[in-house]
Order: sequence, then structure tokens, then C-alpha cells
Amino acid sequence: MGDNSSAQILSNLENIAKRLRIHSLRATSAAGSGHPSSCLSAADLVSALFFYAMRIDPSKPEDTRNDRFVLSKGHAAPLLWGAWCEAGVIPEKELLNLRKIDSNLEGHPTPRFPWVDVATGSLGQGLSVAVGQALNFRFLDKNDARAFVLMGDGECAEGSVWEAAGLAAHYHLNNLIAIVDANCLGQSQETMYKCDPEPYAKKFEATGWKTITLDGHDMKSIVAAFDEAFAEHQLKPIALIAKTKKGAGTFMEGKEGWHGKALNPEELKKALQEIGEPSQVKKEIAKPLGSVPEYAAPKEPSAPNYTIGSAVATRNAYGEALKKLGEANPRVVALDGDTKNSTYSEKFMKAFPDRFFECFIAEQNMVGVAQGLAARKKIPFVSTFGAFFSRAFDQIRMGGISQQPVKFCGSHAGVSIGEDGPSQMALEDLGMMRAIPKMAVLYPSDPVACERLVFEACRYPGMVYIRTGRAATPVIYPNETQFPIGGCKVLHQSDKDCATLVAAGITLHEALKAYEILKKEGIPVRVIDLYSIKPIDTKTLLEAFYQTGLLITVEDHYPEGGLGEAVSAAVSAEGGRVVRLAVNQIPRSGKPQELIALCGISAKHIVEKVHALYR
Repeated sequence: MGDNSSAQILSNLENIAKRLRIHSLRATSAAGSGHPSSCLSAADLVSALFFYAMRIDPSKPEDTRNDRFVLSKGHAAPLLWGAWCEAGVIPEKELLNLRKIDSNLEGHPTPRFPWVDVATGSLGQGLSVAVGQALNFRFLDKNDARAFVLMGDGECAEGSVWEAAGLAAHYHLNNLIAIVDANCLGQSQETMYKCDPEPYAKKFEATGWKTITLDGHDMKSIVAAFDEAFAEHQLKPIALIAKTKKGAGTFMEGKEGWHGKALNPEELKKALQEIGEPSQVKKEIAKPLGSVPEYAAPKEPSAPNYTIGSAVATRNAYGEALKKLGEANPRVVALDGDTKNSTYSEKFMKAFPDRFFECFIAEQNMVGVAQGLAARKKIPFVSTFGAFFSRAFDQIRMGGISQQPVKFCGSHAGVSIGEDGPSQMALEDLGMMRAIPKMAVLYPSDPVACERLVFEACRYPGMVYIRTGRAATPVIYPNETQFPIGGCKVLHQSDKDCATLVAAGITLHEALKAYEILKKEGIPVRVIDLYSIKPIDTKTLLEAFYQTGLLITVEDHYPEGGLGEAVSAAVSAEGGRVVRLAVNQIPRSGKPQELIALCGISAKHIVEKVHALYR
């Protein structure tokens, strides 16, 4: 920039920052709640970010060439809404509807607003999402778009931040710029490193980032930092560590006790006087560059190819299905947490290495990265042991708010994994995933069902969880069998059935063994494969209850939140009688069949339960 243009640009940005402060204060005061002091510390940074650094077309949020911005410190949402107001996207009067039930300007950002890709507000997650966006731009869309994320210093205590930082450096994401608003104050006290920005810089540098420390209230320093970041040709992500003051520009500046407090009318008047009246400015936003990436239309994946009676683990079938999806749909990508040779996602990796992202043993970040990829219209399949998704439950929970269509596959489910012991056994996963709004929860029992359900998951518009098993189990379905989400399969039935056995996964095979034993004894029972636990086939379950009088559920899962509770909830309105067999103890190491027997979910226990109830 020349001296004259530079001075004018700086003056414009300073005045926009004033307007952002005013918007934030007025909006939160009108709402009677919010976090104005957290907005004020970052106003100068956001002014320069939107009106100097980013390249976007405000009228086209779906333009794949746009730079993307993630507000990780989601409590500063009024500042975000103010920025989009200044960009011409939100009418200024709408800002006064902040936090109202009929407004999309929520207290923390959600994708109800078209320029918000994912919900934020649970801190420490925004950097992972931005990593996903940057991976997309560099390796998939292969364009010049950049990912920006604004973080607070307080959230940098979260481990997921450093999981994301490490992965960004591993993939050399020089199209990723993180801005840390180091305003010194958290909710209840000073942040970990108080008012010293250097520890943040050193931590980012230690993970392989380029860092720039600056005064976050000096516009010349902010613009210079962005210029340096864009001129940087090293293959490193870049962190701007901005020393700021909470409540900057007002009587709240640098003072504790103002977190999450909207100003009353007198306080608002005082703060606005201190900020002063901004001058009129000419606002310019740089347009996106490059061409729009093109992707071939998806094709139908090739059908399963198994022999009935052969033994194949569903985790193996998952990898095979994923590879087939990769051939059929160029938007399918896969992520794994260093378990790819157990989940069999390595089959996809070997076929499509450019669309596979190893996320290492960092499940929280892996889920956040997947959210970023999904926001860019990719279809991410995320796999690890089912037990380890519990570590990332908050990220999954926030994904439920965002409704980005990430697909999860949890392998090694239940006691049937055997000798590895209880730390590796997913026994809570069905309940955890069922709790997520609109999440489909699928539990295939053989490889044909698994492949078909992976294909269905790809087409499903929302989030999906697929539970796979470690042990090889018999193929029971012909290859052409279809498995629509929300359905189930009735494998055996007669007019004389005295009970219905409802199971999925490994326990379906135990139920089929029990069926054969009972058949020889002259006790007819119905058998249902409940492969779709959510949404659930209530109609078929109720028909089975009306015709047999009793549903017995069998599951390799704790009783809370699992298949049995799903069935009970489905038929409870009609008074359906449900008896549940589940894992009612903390298991231990042992052979799979020993553990199935120990935990009371074997064929023998099913037969005993039918005997007890039939008599």
C-alpha cells in the first residue's frame, strides 16, 4: 500500500471497528444479555479481517471460492452479526433482534445464518473446523481460498486446540490463519497466561506454525500482520497472537466482572460516548479468486459380493463399501484416528490416498475436521473404535446442532471384541448417538447389510452412526437385499409365534441360534433384525407385539440408551411388553463367546428367558 492509500485504509478500518463496537453494545443491551466486552476486544481484528483480509462475495455464501471464517469464540456472536451487517448481509435494525426466538441472530452462531458453517460456542472447536476447511481447499477443491478462525485465549486451554494445531502443521496448511484474541480475562478470572501473549506464540511455534505477535488494537499492526501472513511462502499455518483488552474503548476496558453482562441504558450511553461517533466510510471487500471446482456426478456403487454362510466381519465390509463409494462419488472422503487397519478404512486410503486424511489419535479434532469438510459439501466418513467416539462426544453434540452430514463408523463394539477388555468395548455408543438430533443409528449384522447401509448412509441427508463388529460372522442375506434406513428385517415368523426376538449385530446371530434350539423344542418365535435403531420401524415392532404378545430384545450394549430402550420407547404408547437382555455388568477380558455368556446375552440365555416367560 502507498502512504496515502494506506492512511485512508487504516482510517476506514478504524471507523468500521467503532461501528462494530457500537453494534455489539446496542444489540446486547436490546437483548438484555450477551457478551459485549468479549466483542469489544476483537472488534479491530474483525474489522481488518472482513474488510481487508478476506476475499468473499457477500451475496453468494455458497460460492466455493469464498474464504471462510469460523468464530470459535462463539460468545462474541454480536460482533459477527455486526460484521455481516457492515458487509451488507444483515439490515442494521435486525441487529436489535439479537437472541429473539424468531431471529437467526442467535446468542452463539448456528448455521441458521447462511454464512455460519458450523455451530460454535462450546469452546476449543473452531480451529478443528477451520483445519477441515483448509484441507478441503488445498487437497480437494485445489483452489486459492483460505480458512480464518478467531479464537479466545481462554479456549486455548482446551486440548482439542492443540490436536488441531498439530494436524494443521502436519498437512502444511499455509492457507489457514488463526487469530488469537488474547484479552487476558476469562469468565471468572484471568486466563492461564494472564496478559502475556508469548506462551501462545511459543506453543503454536512448537507444533510447527509461523506466528506473529501484535497489538490487537493498533490497526497498522493488524494490517501489517495480515500482509506478512499473506506474503509468507513457507508451508506452515499462521497464527496471529493479538494482545487485546476486554471491553476495549469503554469503561469496561481491562476490568474483571464484565463477562457476559449486557449494559443497562445509562451504562450503554456512557460506553457509546466513550467510543465516539464513527466517520462515514467506504467499505470494500475483496472478491474471491479462481475457478469453481467441478465434481463428477455420483454413480451407483457396485453391489455386495458375498457367499451365504461364509464368515466376514462387518468392519471388513465397511472398508469394502467405503472403497466402492470412493469409486462412485468423488465427494466422499475418509478420516481415521490411527485405527485404519482395524476399521478397514485403509481400503479407501489405498485406493484414494488424496481423499483420505489420517487424523492420528486425536478423536476430538478428527470430528471437528470432518465438520469442516462437510461444510464444504464433502461427505466425510469418520472411523475409529466405537469406544473412542465418547472422547469426542461434545464435538458430535455440536455437530448435531450444525446438522452437517458427517458419517461415523464405530468398530469393535461390545463385549464380543474379546480379550482386549472393557476399555476397548463400545457399550455406551448407541445411547450416545441416539441422543443426537436426527442422527441415524445403524447396526448391520452381516457384510451384505453393512455394505448396503454404508451406501444408504452416504445418501442420507443427515448425520449417521454405523456400528460394526470385530468378529467374523456368517453371511445371512442375498447380495441384492436392500436395507432402507428406518426399516428392519423379519427373518423368521409364523402364526403361532409366542414371542419376538429383536436383536442386531452379534446378538442377532445369537437370536438365530436360539430360534433353532426353540424350534426343535416346538416353541415357535419370531426373529427381527433391527438394523436401523434410529429411525426405528415402529409399525413392524407393534405388529410383532400384537401377534406374539412379547418382545425380547438382546443387545451387546449396556441397557441404558441401547436397542432395548429404543424398542421400549417405540411400542410404549401401545402398551407393548418388552423384556430386555443386555450387558448388566462391567465386563472383563476373555474369549468372545465366554463374554457373551458371562454377560447373559448368549443363545442359551435367550432360550432360558423364553422358557421362563413361555411357561
